Formats: sequence, structure tokens, C-alpha cells
Amino acid sequence: MVRQERVFTRAELSRYNGTGGKPAYVAVNGLVFDVTTVFLQGRHFEHQAGQDLTGAFLRQHVPAVLAGYPVVGRLVD
Repeated sequence: MVRQERVFTRAELSRYNGTGGKPAYVAVNGLVFDVTTVFLQGRHFEHQAGQDLTGAFLRQHVPAVLAGYPVVGRLVD
């Protein structure tokens, strides 16, 4: 059985902000990653979970950094 891909709008992604017991998700290059393990209380340094962080991420990291985090879906506009 093929697992159906989850699709997130920006509004839906914003609900996964790592607070109130919710997981912390961020989008990078159209993919949504579960970064709960590094976004404590929904924050990682100055970044808030529940957002598209493509620009900020690519300025600070190489894409391979995300290989260790599960992809939970994709972001649509």
C-alpha cells in the first residue's frame, strides 16, 4: 500500500508550531519536515516552527542537514 502524501497550506503548517504539545514542523524547498527534536518549545535560535524557513535555512545550512529529519508532507501555496 502506498502512503498518501500529506499536503499543507501555510495556514495548516502554522498550527504545527511546537507549542501546546504539538509537533514542530517547518517547510524548506516545498517539503515539510518534523523538526520537533531541535525546535524546543517551537523555537530554534531565532526561528519559529510552523513556517516556511527556506530562505533562512539555506543561508545557514547545507541541504544535507535535513536528511536526518522525517518528511511529513509538502507545502502548497
